[in-house]
Amino acid sequence: MWNALLDRMLGRLIRVGDLHVVMPDGRVHRYGDGCGEPVKIRLVSPKLPRKILKNTELAVGEAYVDGSMIIENDDLYGFLTLGSNNLGRSDADIWWRRPLARFRIAFRHLQQYNPIGKAQANVAHHYDLSEDFYDLFLDADKQYSCAYFRKPEDTLDQAQANKKAHIAGKLLIEPGMRVLDIGCGWGGMALTLARDYGAQVVGVTLSKEQHGVATRRAAEAGLSDRVDFRLIDYRQVTETFDRIVSVGMFEHVGVPHYREYFNHLHRMLAPNGVALIHTIGRPSPPGITSPWILKYIFPGGYTPALSEAMSALEHEDLITADIEVWRLHYAQTLRHWHDRFMANIDRASALYDDRFCRMWRYYLIASELTFRHNHQVVFQLQLAHKQGAVPLTRDYLYPKPETSQLHRAAE
Repeated sequence: MWNALLDRMLGRLIRVGDLHVVMPDGRVHRYGDGCGEPVKIRLVSPKLPRKILKNTELAVGEAYVDGSMIIENDDLYGFLTLGSNNLGRSDADIWWRRPLARFRIAFRHLQQYNPIGKAQANVAHHYDLSEDFYDLFLDADKQYSCAYFRKPEDTLDQAQANKKAHIAGKLLIEPGMRVLDIGCGWGGMALTLARDYGAQVVGVTLSKEQHGVATRRAAEAGLSDRVDFRLIDYRQVTETFDRIVSVGMFEHVGVPHYREYFNHLHRMLAPNGVALIHTIGRPSPPGITSPWILKYIFPGGYTPALSEAMSALEHEDLITADIEVWRLHYAQTLRHWHDRFMANIDRASALYDDRFCRMWRYYLIASELTFRHNHQVVFQLQLAHKQGAVPLTRDYLYPKPETSQLHRAAE
């Protein structure tokens, strides 16, 4: 029965491409319009059809990781691309899956409830992995967020430097300014703002591993007197700051806490201050987090719709000075991470195990394809208390060459 129901579901869902499925009973089914290279999978466990019918995203991800679904030639890119192209169609809907979708939306606030304490446990699940592991695929500065590719040929290190420079430009930092970095990671942004822009920076994180690495890096760079890394929740910070930056952290706040987040931002930002929030976002209505991602990668995490962020922000008396949307930059970033990860797969396996590596490969590829095919983007929100806190156009971010040369000559 379960095999027959799965056959019907796949027949409805897979309309584009060429998918061959060997069911647990040995029968072979083919789906799609036959275009492109065929993707061939084999379902090993007889329990898998029922699991896929009940919770498709979770079951498919788990089956790949534990080996109960085998993809010919391990063509995970091909398999997930085919899935993305079909699940993103407006008519890709199966009636018996609708109640589960409604249930998830109704109870998503419980999954995203991240009070102090629980938030730290969620962060530890992902960010307290070994520094050596992240070094296998991140750039030299350990930037674990979307890079900014000014040119297609930019290396990952160059694109991450571009990202930091672009954000610093939007913050209009001057020497001596006090800056708060919410969710400072391994310290790269804070160290850059202190070293290259003369800022006094407080960086806060809930990850013990990241805090230790960031503190060590500050000492090694001779910046311990200009950068203060703290292992605390941003809600426990009591000072005010000229500038506030938060990169890749808003995704962990949770919709129930958006008002709280922006209220604390309002409290901590000086009257003439500027804040920059860099977050993954969905250009579609509010939704839910993939159950596989929620269980294995980012517990408590959620990619916000812009409408959700703005409906909270508009109550907290902050001016939205600018909103910028980055398209496909994260897809390119994730491709770099995946390629570096696979180049170091033996070292990754030595640190953890093969199953863990399969899980991370699935995460990196699925995330890349979500940005590439399902229109996920990055939002940068520039916020202030006052209308005139930042220039009226973006021209200040892109000075003309002759202006830059005159400025250097004056120096």
